[in-house]
Amino acid sequence: MPTELDTYDRKLLAELQQDARLPQGELGARVNLSAAAVNRRLKRLHDEGTIEKYTAVVAPDALGYPLTIVVEVEVANERIDLLDAMKQTFAACPQVQQCYYVAGEWDFVLIFAVRHMEQYTELTRELFFNNNNVKRFKTLVAMSRVKTGLAVPIDVDPPPAGA
Repeated sequence: MPTELDTYDRKLLAELQQDARLPQGELGARVNLSAAAVNRRLKRLHDEGTIEKYTAVVAPDALGYPLTIVVEVEVANERIDLLDAMKQTFAACPQVQQCYYVAGEWDFVLIFAVRHMEQYTELTRELFFNNNNVKRFKTLVAMSRVKTGLAVPIDVDPPPAGA
């Protein structure tokens, strides 16, 4: 069971979300902890699953993926085995940057990074038209990336429990 996050943990997480390459000594200086204490806390946060992974954010345009497409998918049948199969298929597709199983009118929301519309058309055939469990899908083409990211808002000084 994860340990409750204290103010130091929250400050560390906020700093890491800004720049995960900061040396532990500098992280410690920013949050008023020793490098050894930072090391212990980061190890615990990782072991408990609070920190899922360390990664680099790469500009899609720089690698030839200038087109972002958001797709809403409705399934024909909500049997667990069919949903699980769809989740695995979507997760295995390199062009799917994010996949959400959602409540509401649609069952899945996918975010794609693609090179061009022809590539997206091929993906629709593979992922949607060839899948008997896709009832319908709706494509939204992003005109610009206004904000992207996975940073979680962190209240470094949370209110006391029960307040």
